[in-house]
Amino acid sequence: MPHIDLPTDAPGIGGLFQYRPQTAVPLTQLAEVLLRGEHSLSRGERELIATYVSSLNDCGFCTRSHAAFAAAQLPGGMDLVCQVADDPDGAPVSDKMKALLEIAGAVQRGGLEVGTGHVQAAREAGATDLEIHDTVLIAAAFCMFNRYVDGLAALTPDEPALYKTMADRIVTDGYLTIAPGG
Repeated sequence: MPHIDLPTDAPGIGGLFQYRPQTAVPLTQLAEVLLRGEHSLSRGERELIATYVSSLNDCGFCTRSHAAFAAAQLPGGMDLVCQVADDPDGAPVSDKMKALLEIAGAVQRGGLEVGTGHVQAAREAGATDLEIHDTVLIAAAFCMFNRYVDGLAALTPDEPALYKTMADRIVTDGYLTIAPGG
């Protein structure tokens, strides 16, 4: 049960966006740029970073939804997403992705936790400055999104089919469609 009266029973952040459309627009624009814009990291890889941070934050809605979004866009599907969430170092992802996930985990603990060693390891694994920058920003943004969803006790359904439907929509139409009027 959400902490505030929402105008809808839409799950997760969608219900919160309908409550306050003025904040929904810039937040969905940020998600669209970070997770779907032109980039050297695939959409699935960026969703994987969002999922990993959300799982570290124990945000059920964001973990389930972004896991579905990542799985729909990665060759390894949900098995890979679960492996990364459980053990990123042992998961079958590139050394570059492992290094970026290490940076994302450091950001989740606190921005000052990211050290030069993290950045150097990512660079040695082939990460560009843009990939490092956007990993930090995705991780920071998802700490905010996770706290927004959980801080207002947004509805978090358990049905995997719902998250699959959401994934189909996000993969096809993007984040801008989540904002009211989008």
